[in-house]
Amino acid sequence: CCCCCFLQQMHDSTYPNALRRNFGGWSITLLPTVVVIHFYSPTQPRKQRISSMEGKNEPTSIITHPFVVVADDYHPYSTSDFSIPKHYEGVLEHIILPHGIIMDRIEKIAQQVVVDSEDEPLVCMCVLKGGYQFFSDLVEQVKTHIQNMGRSNMCIKFEFIRCRSYENEMSTGKVVIEGCSSLSDLKGKNLLVVEDMIDTGNTMVKLISTLKDLEPLSIRVASLFVKRTPRSNGYKPHYIGFEVPDEFVVGYALDYNEYFRDLKHVGVLNDKGKEKYKV
Repeated sequence: CCCCCFLQQMHDSTYPNALRRNFGGWSITLLPTVVVIHFYSPTQPRKQRISSMEGKNEPTSIITHPFVVVADDYHPYSTSDFSIPKHYEGVLEHIILPHGIIMDRIEKIAQQVVVDSEDEPLVCMCVLKGGYQFFSDLVEQVKTHIQNMGRSNMCIKFEFIRCRSYENEMSTGKVVIEGCSSLSDLKGKNLLVVEDMIDTGNTMVKLISTLKDLEPLSIRVASLFVKRTPRSNGYKPHYIGFEVPDEFVVGYALDYNEYFRDLKHVGVLNDKGKEKYKV
């Protein structure tokens, strides 16, 4: 007998024009610009809801690679299913992204970076502090793909920076870059800026504006997370690991008052955790 397959209008008011196909253990939602794929077994509960979205052009015509979207109605992972440091027990609502999924996604981003670089030298710029873990894992995967693809001319160099802005200079759209060994050396170079999380996008837009004044050959941005929030200015980087809901997420170097950087997974902080680690 054939697989049962049907189309129906979704009742989700967020996507009034969406269509859904169900067959076997798959449920595929068809949206104008998004394909939301729900993976589950017909006899087992769904474990995670994610989707793949084609990136949108941002005002400066940046083309974003497809990325993974964690839907607002995702099914969370229980903290009891994973190894959590004892000092963080009871302060996490749940796990949103396990470490293994994060690492697999980083491997794909690294592949895209190497393909796009076309065997040209690259300066990888880490935005501290939160970006250090993503930066470290991404660079290791970039080096592996360089070898596997035979990119003999693609040497990579590293820079580590902090961004600082002043209230009196907000209108200029600039930030002060600290930590770079020599900003003048960036002239004529291909830059890859590596960030952990883009929330409103305001700081990154200012950083890019400041870097452009240094006349690099190109600037690309990789952010492991982009928060889906009404506060966003609409900026999307070239490489995105995951678009996540507007929740307070911690782990994998994302911190709350410098805590949780040592948590391997990404979880949602509960009220008890906010109270315990507030300053």
